Amino acid sequence: MQPTKVYADRRSQPSRAVIIFCRVNQIEFEEVTVDLFKSQHLSPQFRKINPMGQVPAIVDGRFKLFERKVIHEQPRTETCNTFDLILAKNHAILRYLASVFPGVADHWYPADLFTRAKIESILDWHHSNLRRGAATLVMHTALAPFLGLRTSPEAVKQAEKLLMQSLGTIESVWLNGGAKFLLGSPQPSIADLSLVCEIMQLEILGDDVRDRFLGAHEKILIWMDNVKRATSPHFEEAHELLFQVKARMLSNNAAAANQASEPSTKHKIASKL
Repeated sequence: MQPTKVYADRRSQPSRAVIIFCRVNQIEFEEVTVDLFKSQHLSPQFRKINPMGQVPAIVDGRFKLFERKVIHEQPRTETCNTFDLILAKNHAILRYLASVFPGVADHWYPADLFTRAKIESILDWHHSNLRRGAATLVMHTALAPFLGLRTSPEAVKQAEKLLMQSLGTIESVWLNGGAKFLLGSPQPSIADLSLVCEIMQLEILGDDVRDRFLGAHEKILIWMDNVKRATSPHFEEAHELLFQVKARMLSNNAAAANQASEPSTKHKIASKL
């Protein structure tokens, strides 16, 4: 039997969650990279896998499953310098993998319907709150300038507000009482993995900005560390590319800042001659 194919870009939060989940649960799969920065998700070949042009997507035998839409801001065309924000569900693949493969531990997506319903409520909340805030903020403050796209100060302002509200909700509602994982569970669920991968995207903004949002949320930092430990070493491996992108962006920003300072420096030198 052919292994499940996972079409992903590790710079994508949902892609990383699916890859980590497969690794942790020893699900045999073949990773097929779809480079979003090169617009490979818009290619005719990938459209045959996912007509929506989104990652991640999987092919399990003759069965294809893709994320119907995710929050992802992408160019309307390959040459356009504006972008669209798309929002909808993105957890179908994790639900499928947790339900179909017999080796997956029950705590990831419990058979108990009451517990599962609570997990579903977090996943539904994720789309229009944490994901909208974090993804929009990262796009407008980091990715858009890096890719040469237009940004919106108003969108940044709204995203920051929603992100702070979302972090507060996680801490006060689902991590209330010093819980190790969401809903007071002693082990992680697909909701823990999805939300932590989302928050990890803030790394792209740089340490100072990341700490400005997370520094006051000790419970969230502890919870994130618990999820990392529970999925190590696969969590770290799946995020290596994210940290490489972060380093490239910081390097580009530093180079741009140096170039911007050169004219004023030359002016000062000339004034002394």
